[in-house]
Amino acid sequence: MFNAASESVTFSDSSGSPLSGYGWTSTLDELFAPLAEAGLTPARIVRVDRGQCDAVLTDPGTGELRTVRADTRPVGDADMINCPCTGDWAAVDLAAAPMPTVAALLPRSTAIIRKVAGKRSDGQVLAANVDTVLIAASLAAEPDLGRIERFLALAWESGAEPLVVLTKADLVDDADFIRADVEGIAPGVTVLTVSAGTGEGVDVLRACTPGTTALIGQSGVGKSTLTNVLAGAEVMAVQQARAADQKGRHTTTTRELIPLPGGGVLIDTPGLREVGLYGGEGVAMAFADIAELAEECRFHDCGHHTEPGCAVRAALEDGTLPQRRMDSYLKLQRENEWIASRSDARLASARLKKWKAITKSVRAAGGPVKR
Repeated sequence: MFNAASESVTFSDSSGSPLSGYGWTSTLDELFAPLAEAGLTPARIVRVDRGQCDAVLTDPGTGELRTVRADTRPVGDADMINCPCTGDWAAVDLAAAPMPTVAALLPRSTAIIRKVAGKRSDGQVLAANVDTVLIAASLAAEPDLGRIERFLALAWESGAEPLVVLTKADLVDDADFIRADVEGIAPGVTVLTVSAGTGEGVDVLRACTPGTTALIGQSGVGKSTLTNVLAGAEVMAVQQARAADQKGRHTTTTRELIPLPGGGVLIDTPGLREVGLYGGEGVAMAFADIAELAEECRFHDCGHHTEPGCAVRAALEDGTLPQRRMDSYLKLQRENEWIASRSDARLASARLKKWKAITKSVRAAGGPVKR
């Protein structure tokens, strides 16, 4: 774990707080004022583990940054989306016994939320208050365009800015051609080729990741190596990908916020085998090119099947729009619709339970039940 007091990171803000190096702003200062009056201390969560977290804060006695271990259970929630996660801004009660306690969380500006693995429709927050979502894909094996599209939808939905980084550029001779292919499925997104081994593209990457950056991708794409390069130190353990298929091993096992010497902070995340979407507008933004084509259709409610004057079908027929990309778009749309239906059912169930509880309470008191 890093030593907060030994690191120097800067964000462009005039809050005057030592925490400005971790993203604290004058706006957060104002938001936190009532909590400060209650004797609580602002902190940023850098790691969460089994009902506790590591949080960096300004020591009230010395005025210097330090990391404390705090209990997160008082603000825990059955809904994983509302539980404390890496990147959250928290109000910590340092006087609580037997250990400091997270008493409240500040509202999140952004959040990377994925559907949990399996058939459940619950969401899981991977990182909060992120400015840039860095999607890493390795050039050591042919990039999976469909998976990158899925990561892009996840990133856009978070509210942060996506950035695609193609790692291990020193291992291939056609990195620029592959980058062009990826740019074709990432409208409006910067795509970089980087080599941690030679340093190619690293300076450009640093310039593209101010503020808080969350690093996501599959195992074996070089996320831990990239983290070490950006941090300028061996802060993460690294394992080699399997030579046979370039599939990685889970080196990173938890999400951790790491300060960067050139400014900003990085949230490194474990490799994601399954990337389930959690609804929202991310798919539409990731496939903005298809949305633009749809605007040219003769009918505003065109289903892009057999309708006359369909611009999407015309693009498919002349090859302007690859069938693979259209299939990926439709697949992610169906996932979103499924999540939305499950979410609506969950909300309806919660409302029914609440109404039954109210009815039972009123009847027990002998009064009428009014709808």
